[in-house]
Amino acid sequence: MMPLNELRLLPWSGPDGKPCYLSTDGSGGYMSRLADNIEAVQLGTASDLLDRASEALDKQDADPADLRLMLTEMTRALRDVVRVATSRGHLLAVSELQS
Repeated sequence: MMPLNELRLLPWSGPDGKPCYLSTDGSGGYMSRLADNIEAVQLGTASDLLDRASEALDKQDADPADLRLMLTEMTRALRDVVRVATSRGHLLAVSELQS
């Protein structure tokens, strides 16, 4: 159970790219479940992009425009993964402090 003064970093940005946080005392609420689902989608997307990138790098005749697009997509996915890791790392640290 998260103390009321602890905030969860959400997997999306607010206006102007600023981080969004959720103040909650549990993980069963609608917004917590929504955030969990979005994080799962983001991690799955990153995994799929990693597979595609590995395949593209194996091709000697890969189109530079396709590689640039893939790099753009991977940059977005990596940003999402870092946000998920930061959020989960913070939640783990809070959980350990409460134990």
